[in-house]
Amino acid sequence: MSLPAVIFFFIFSYLPIAGLVIAFKQYNYHDGILGSPWVGFDNFRFFFISGKALLVTTNTFLYNIAFIIVNNILEIILAIALVELTGKWFRKITQSMMLLPYFVSWVTVGLLVYGFINYDSGIINGFMRTSGNEPIDIYNSPGYWPFLIILVNAWKSIGYGMIYYLAAIMSMDTEVYEAAHIDGANIFRRVWHLTLPHLVPTIVILVLLAIGNIFRGDFGLFYQLVQNNGVLFDKTDVIDTFVFRSLLTTREEGMAAAAGFYQSILCFVTIIAANYMVKKYDKDYSLF
Repeated sequence: MSLPAVIFFFIFSYLPIAGLVIAFKQYNYHDGILGSPWVGFDNFRFFFISGKALLVTTNTFLYNIAFIIVNNILEIILAIALVELTGKWFRKITQSMMLLPYFVSWVTVGLLVYGFINYDSGIINGFMRTSGNEPIDIYNSPGYWPFLIILVNAWKSIGYGMIYYLAAIMSMDTEVYEAAHIDGANIFRRVWHLTLPHLVPTIVILVLLAIGNIFRGDFGLFYQLVQNNGVLFDKTDVIDTFVFRSLLTTREEGMAAAAGFYQSILCFVTIIAANYMVKKYDKDYSLF
């Protein structure tokens, strides 16, 4: 029965690994992957001599840390709140409304954000003007963008991420909850002593899976919100957007492959280290 899954992962996850060889070649379409000349580590040099390697790597890492912390906290809170809602239809409508942003494309999200914050006709600056305050030129103010990107990412993602925690809560034994209620435990005690301990394995697994991509930026998020606004690059540039712009300029596929290889190595080392620490704490919570 597992054969379709094995074939799927072999074709789409393991066969493409062979394409990493492009990272060590001067790839050209005429000679193809096998015929293109070897260049060793030259494709990696463009990234490290650019002067931006440390900046974009740090940005990618810190943004993903913020996403993991903020999104998981909000997803747990909303999942618990949703379970405690008494009206069945109200609960379903609320859940659907929170899930809806996940299906909105990043292009649409970028336009929505622009409609809210652009200097001349944005809704926020329109409100600021009518209330007698000075408008804010957010597209020329890098300091706002870390908070804005984290907020937009949470708005789009938590509805989908909440489903995992919702499923974990719904799998709990209801008799335990009823016994705690009869014993006089209020909602906060039930959440603290019953729900959260039950969610710990789910939290650990989801965080470990997220750590596996901690050096990969969400290209749609960062590119569609920021576009090619150079004023914001120091605060918003991640590895993926930097490589994309470099690829547009140089047309060197080998460099893009080298950057992807660099990200994969960092993610591999990080997930191995995180899983090792979790295994030392409790081997039942580790991925492998």
